[in-house]
Amino acid sequence: MKSFYFAPISSPNSKILILGTMPGTKSLELNQYYGHNQNNFWKFLFQILGEEFSNDYEIRKSLLIKNGIALWDVLQFCDRVGSLDSAIKNEIANDFENFLETHPQIENILFNGQKAAAFFKKYVHLKKEYKTFTLPSTSPANASKAFQDKLNEWNVIKTLL
Repeated sequence: MKSFYFAPISSPNSKILILGTMPGTKSLELNQYYGHNQNNFWKFLFQILGEEFSNDYEIRKSLLIKNGIALWDVLQFCDRVGSLDSAIKNEIANDFENFLETHPQIENILFNGQKAAAFFKKYVHLKKEYKTFTLPSTSPANASKAFQDKLNEWNVIKTLL
């Protein structure tokens, strides 16, 4: 199955860029970043940013924009059956040089999981230096850490805003 990326959620005022690998099956079906209801991404962001949780995708996107957070994926295309990052093949990275050039306030790049960081390191070579943080994946497939332990690591966002 061929998978394609979503456009980034960003504004010219974005200071932080959060990168996943590629939308999973449920996200593609819903046309929403982190659409699987068991993925903790949105739960983490609402809690970290001190806002009441919402399932409304427009409110979710507004939460990011309001707080200077951009959201995108490392990959723009891949072949993958299912949603596991380990099943990704024939991947092509997004154009980060152009994206970051048009978002000059971004200084910090956070990876949602090890695979996002690995694909970025493999394919993306930027002229400018950025602080990078590899955070535990918010995917329900990542059961190696408890919710609170992952949330504690994701709290780094507070220090970067």
